Amino acid sequence: MKKLVSVFALMLLPVFAFAANYTEGEHYTKVNEEITAKPEVREFFSFYCPHCFQFEPFMAKLKTSIPEDTKFVMNHVDFLRAASPKVQGMLTKAVVVAHQMGVEKKVIGAMFNYIHIQKAVFTSEKDIRNVFVLNGADGEKFDKLMKSFGMVSKAKAMKKQQNYFASKGALKGVPAVIVNGKYRVDAQGLDRNNFEQDYINLVNYLLTLK
Repeated sequence: MKKLVSVFALMLLPVFAFAANYTEGEHYTKVNEEITAKPEVREFFSFYCPHCFQFEPFMAKLKTSIPEDTKFVMNHVDFLRAASPKVQGMLTKAVVVAHQMGVEKKVIGAMFNYIHIQKAVFTSEKDIRNVFVLNGADGEKFDKLMKSFGMVSKAKAMKKQQNYFASKGALKGVPAVIVNGKYRVDAQGLDRNNFEQDYINLVNYLLTLK
């Protein structure tokens, strides 16, 4: 029995440690009263955002550092001034299609590179299609999915999430990470000497809150 109690105590230690280190108003902000029905980490980002471009490799690491039952959502936004809302909307839909096709690892990185490394400009769906095809995606399947009701609906759902959190003052720029629909990560309060691990610890701590 003592051994079981000790094991249980050890399991709780990380949670208690996180609780001691993270405080509302310094490390995170409560932006909603309700939590999502299922655990969720939602990253609001834009391909046109240079900070998002730099942050994306870490976001891939974060995705593998949260519990398996937690959904990680890449939510593209359309409010940056670098491109028209129409083009940004197409890119939002492209993110949904990339995940549906299972090519998000290659394609999302390639789209960031297209803008920030190659200094190229997306002007049409054809430009986006070319990036997909050059990274091994089936062009015909891309065409069908970009027009499909399911993909359009998911892109609209992302836009709805964007508008919802913007209306609450929780989404003023990108990148922004919101946990369980209730807590926004405030990265400026994290340890600069151990930033990535501190960020991961904070997100996992927020996932335990109600």
